[in-house]
Amino acid sequence: MAVSRKAEREILRTEYLEKIIDFFKADEEVLRVKSNEIAIPVVGCESNEDFIVVTVKVPTGANKGTEPYDGYSEAESYELKLKEKALKAKKNAEKKAKKIAKDAEVRKKRKEIANKSAN
Repeated sequence: MAVSRKAEREILRTEYLEKIIDFFKADEEVLRVKSNEIAIPVVGCESNEDFIVVTVKVPTGANKGTEPYDGYSEAESYELKLKEKALKAKKNAEKKAKKIAKDAEVRKKRKEIANKSAN
């Protein structure tokens, strides 16, 4: 029996959502909030009540499925994005450290000039 791509994706999504629900039900209360979404009530370290929401989807890809979704390339892109973000943060930290050092030097010189003027 052949099924359409849409029906196949629906079957896969439902199957994996049920697996995730079964996994969490062992320790947590699991609330089904949408056909592809569950919510798990949690309590944080400060005793605040929140929800963790898990969404399961089978992406069709770009241009309504004409270009198939590639999880491997998405993972590589995400990894590159994280590396760029870390590099940018490192450069900003270095720039900030240089500015702090420069500002400290300027303050020191101003203090020396003020001390000379006071004497």
